[in-house]
Amino acid sequence: MPLYEYQCAVCQQTFEVLRPFSQADEPIACPACGKTDSRRQLSLVNAFSSGKNLTSSSSSCASCHSGNCGSCGAA
Repeated sequence: MPLYEYQCAVCQQTFEVLRPFSQADEPIACPACGKTDSRRQLSLVNAFSSGKNLTSSSSSCASCHSGNCGSCGAA
């Protein structure tokens, strides 16, 4: 089941909800104020392939802690 991010138009609280695709745009109550005036947000996705981050221009790989792939031996 997909995880969707919403923002309440009343209190501006951002929250996540697991719900079926068919219910993605249906009204949902804000956990902070209880109002149902929430809007689904565009979620960012971070993808990795072969140790390389596909969504960033960063040169570091997923296994590096130094931020420099040269230090871990990855190309």
